[in-house]
Amino acid sequence: MSEKKIIAIIRLRGTSGLKPDVEYTLRLLRLTRKYTMSIYPSDLPGLKGMLQKVKDWVTWGEISLETLKKTLEKRGRAPGNKKLTQEYLKEVLGINSIEELAEKIYNGEIILHKIEDKIKPVFRLTPPKKGFKRTIRKPYADGGELGYRGNAINELIERMI
Repeated sequence: MSEKKIIAIIRLRGTSGLKPDVEYTLRLLRLTRKYTMSIYPSDLPGLKGMLQKVKDWVTWGEISLETLKKTLEKRGRAPGNKKLTQEYLKEVLGINSIEELAEKIYNGEIILHKIEDKIKPVFRLTPPKKGFKRTIRKPYADGGELGYRGNAINELIERMI
């Protein structure tokens, strides 16, 4: 079960020049604004096709457990835009800590978009510290920032938390 990967998807570009089908796909991924991130299991049906459709607006890769913990601590929110606290997690989900929540998400025991009434499935990030290293108009493989980047997504998330 630990072979299952968790994919972090970050929207890097805004709404200008967006085709309706791309806008709809971004909405399905819950990426309605620039610099928002959502997390999905990699074996989710249809995810690969959706990523292919929006590859010119987002970047994605496999998030590490440490980065997931930091993201939940700093950017995780409960409904009402309240920060995630240990008391809240214990009361609502029966989980003792943010670390335990991160491990359950990482192992696929909890899927955020299925419990969005308890924890918001979207993380609002800031623009990366020290800016983007490359252009946001080209794919990652061609010297840009967009598209699939594998484990390099963790470094970008660290700068955006």
